[in-house]
Amino acid sequence: MESGFFCFILTSCLAVYSSYTWDEVVMVEQNTSATLVCTGARLRGDISINWKVKSVDTDEWKLILSASEKKKFSGGASKPSMRLTDDDFRNTGDFSLVVSPEVADAGLYSCLIQKQERKVKERIFLLTVLTVGFFPPLPVRQYSTLRLFARAIPDISVSEITWTAPGGSPMKTEKWSISGTVTKVPQVQNADGGTYTCTVYPRGNSSGALAVRVDVRVDANNAASFTNISHQNEIFTATQAQKSFLLVCPSSQGDYVRLHWLFPDTKNYSKIKLVYHYDRWRGFTSKHSSKLQLAGPPYNPQAGSFSFLLTPDLKDGGLYVCEVSLNDVIFSQRTRLSVLKVKTSHYPSKLNLLCLYSERANVQGAVWKHDNKSRRLQMSSSGPGSISTTLPLPITPVVAGNYTCTLQLKNGQTIQAVQAVTAPPTESVTPSFLHPSLSALLLLVPLVSAAVGVLLWRQKHISDRGIEQSLSVQSGESENIYENPEDIRQDLKPRGDNDIYKELER
Repeated sequence: MESGFFCFILTSCLAVYSSYTWDEVVMVEQNTSATLVCTGARLRGDISINWKVKSVDTDEWKLILSASEKKKFSGGASKPSMRLTDDDFRNTGDFSLVVSPEVADAGLYSCLIQKQERKVKERIFLLTVLTVGFFPPLPVRQYSTLRLFARAIPDISVSEITWTAPGGSPMKTEKWSISGTVTKVPQVQNADGGTYTCTVYPRGNSSGALAVRVDVRVDANNAASFTNISHQNEIFTATQAQKSFLLVCPSSQGDYVRLHWLFPDTKNYSKIKLVYHYDRWRGFTSKHSSKLQLAGPPYNPQAGSFSFLLTPDLKDGGLYVCEVSLNDVIFSQRTRLSVLKVKTSHYPSKLNLLCLYSERANVQGAVWKHDNKSRRLQMSSSGPGSISTTLPLPITPVVAGNYTCTLQLKNGQTIQAVQAVTAPPTESVTPSFLHPSLSALLLLVPLVSAAVGVLLWRQKHISDRGIEQSLSVQSGESENIYENPEDIRQDLKPRGDNDIYKELER
């Protein structure tokens, strides 16, 4: 309702001021005095002064007051919070107007000086009224969320509204309504007490930026209790190890998010621990695992839309609790996660395929299957959370293929992991091409063999002759083949055109 009201005010304001100009923007905090400076000649003769106002919710000028040399009277728009600065304005020419406005007093103000009902001088001011507030009331209890509000009417005159924390550090601000901004300090600590400053910067000509200070005290003896917790339906799911998995958080937009984790296969909730904390207002992040990160689009952590990306190992299954906090309300989402992992173990005579899974209370069963569904696998378990099958070595083409471990959860959901098993390649003789020089040498082998054969034949022939000569010694002949080398040389000489020695010389 409040947002709709300010939307109506802004729309009216734009309609009133879109075709109008002003000489100066004056910004003032609600119920704080400001001066609209207007001076001129003394009111003598036919000279008169008129102050008029056009509020943001009207489209007509209304008279605040009128004065001349002889008389002064108030118009229908006059209020106790509006008065002339100088009581002797007729003689001094100081017609400035002091105002202590409410939000409804924001708008255009005209100081019109006339002579004989003709305009001599007119100065128009755009009065912008700033409201600043905070919640909860002081003193603020520890761990609660401090909210600081600022709204400028009309905001057409404002270029920016900023907040700074005690010590001067800038704070994140966001649009709160059509004409307002908000900044927050979640989980207030004692150190968050102090002076917060809101600064409003105007457009165009103005009297300068307006700074408003808010003193905040923190109750060091009392802490906020969060009893307003909204629980979503628990999620039971599973994922493969080392694959990115989306851990969803409540869809409600929040100020900060906290992720808790309980180790798999345990029911001791006292061991649950905080593994991630992100405060979007302070830009603060605390995490205890490199496997976790805030999820990107369609989520936007900077705008308060949260979820997480997890790249788990087997031991990272278990219970995850994501808590999104908005002001003093908590939205909670529990996810019970099983992680599936397959691996192989090699032995001298066998290959063992092992399927492991965590958060066993979440699992109905697990099974190994081969591509060839007609093959029946022998399966065994070495303990809770594991199932294995054994393949004889060496791997044959019949045994090779994809082996799939299927995990079925109690809610009917299934997840699979595949292990490929390949047969060793068969050995084959591949013809090789010899170097040209080696090929030439191999061609000489038959020729050399032939030459050696001739030499052996010749030697045998000579030996036979030697034997014959040796026998002739007994018969009275004294010839010896070793005593006449020339005979040997004659025997080894080439014998015609087809002699093997000529072939070798070629």
